[in-house]
Amino acid sequence: MTVYHRILLVVDLTDDSLAIGRKARALAAAMDAEVELLHVVEFVPVEPMGETLMPSVQIEEELLERARQRLAALATELGLPGAACRVESGNVKSEIVRAARERKADLIVLGSRERHGLSILVNLTEDTVLHAAPCDVLAMRAGRPRSVE
Repeated sequence: MTVYHRILLVVDLTDDSLAIGRKARALAAAMDAEVELLHVVEFVPVEPMGETLMPSVQIEEELLERARQRLAALATELGLPGAACRVESGNVKSEIVRAARERKADLIVLGSRERHGLSILVNLTEDTVLHAAPCDVLAMRAGRPRSVE
């Protein structure tokens, strides 16, 4: 069996992040592995509508700082106050793969949402990461658990 030493926990900072983080923490404890948290902010270009808007660089830095604070709070809530927390900006899929390579992660843990209709045809983050990652990928179901009838 493969033993994981370094787990990269990728979170989107939604409500699902806590549940996925708890599972990743339990897995890390069972494997005696370290956990590093990663959140990627992907900026959407906005055309300024006037001089009253803050410069986009200032807005982006505020978004990054807010994400850093939320990620640190999540790490504390998960009982991982000493875990490394990284907030990157750029293409979500590329940044996850890049961070996994740089940090020599053994396992990437991320959330996966159920898709319906045309969204099945869209190449989502977990699909791209799965095929491009330098290590194993564990996609955990995000959202409400379905009731079993």
